[in-house]
Amino acid sequence: MLPAIRRTIAVAIAATFASLAVGAGVPTVAQASDPLFSCRSRGPECRQPGGPSVSLPEPDGTMSPAEFIAASVPGAQQSRREDGVPVSVTIAQAILESGWGRSALSTVDKNFFGMKCNGQGKYATGCRSHATSECTAAGACFGTTASFRVYSSAADSFRDHGYTLATLPRYSVAFQYRNDPNRFVAEMHKAGYATDPEYTVKLTGIMAKYGLYQYDLP
Repeated sequence: MLPAIRRTIAVAIAATFASLAVGAGVPTVAQASDPLFSCRSRGPECRQPGGPSVSLPEPDGTMSPAEFIAASVPGAQQSRREDGVPVSVTIAQAILESGWGRSALSTVDKNFFGMKCNGQGKYATGCRSHATSECTAAGACFGTTASFRVYSSAADSFRDHGYTLATLPRYSVAFQYRNDPNRFVAEMHKAGYATDPEYTVKLTGIMAKYGLYQYDLP
């Protein structure tokens, strides 16, 4: 094989891998009026861009953790560029809230963040009811049925998540720390994102365990 051809192939392979490198309980959101108040049950009922010739898979429940993270990076980085949510935070939330893409919301409706259908929003294609469990601020949980947003792609779910966080005034303090993912999570939690007192510990633990900070953009 000619050297020039070998170099071309090597560059293409390197570019492909570079683009790919790009839980237990899930906490309950504090307010049902918040679109981020979402499916938080442990049970099954709750349950892109590459080069011209490279098509990256979207995250799904059939992937290994490494594959799921790699597939989540493009959407999370787009969310950072558009709305300022730290990439590591978005990926960690997708992991925690979709159960690595195995929840029914993510497998059926491409909803990786449990976004409630309090209005369809700008990225969803519709709404669908799912059995779920909700918890009060006091920690009392109960079964119910709720309407959740449906997306045509994981990318739209990621964009809607970032847009919603960025446009809800209650999370404005968190965005003062968009370059400090751990503080961003703490402020988001403090603003009422979750009633679980361990939410910050859980999310930052995922970020550290899987080295998600490496994907953050300035």
